[in-house]
Amino acid sequence: MYEALLRRAKGFYELALEALNRGLYDHACFFAEQYVQLYLKALLYKYLGSYPRTHELRQLLSLIAESLPGEVGEEFKRFLRENRSRISELEDTYIMTRYAWKTYTREDAVEIIEFARKLVEKREKH
Repeated sequence: MYEALLRRAKGFYELALEALNRGLYDHACFFAEQYVQLYLKALLYKYLGSYPRTHELRQLLSLIAESLPGEVGEEFKRFLRENRSRISELEDTYIMTRYAWKTYTREDAVEIIEFARKLVEKREKH
């Protein structure tokens, strides 16, 4: 299950980049959110044996942060606090790209994809 979720997560990252290159900015943002969501669920499955059935990134990140020991956990929690608004924006793309009137620009998509990658990289370091 872990490997399947991780493979799907990486596939969504590739789709985000492809959509960005094709000018499909709403799709790029949605795929970036899916990349992070499935990556986090893969980690939770690996370390806890399950994950909640939610699309709320903040909830998934909190569970991961709480499972990290000592200074590693504290550093990750600091990162989450410092990037709270960006995490919330990334989480919002799940709904906004599908049901809302908001449209995303190339600049929005680039920033969202870059932050999604930064978030995953931050977690991969530990």
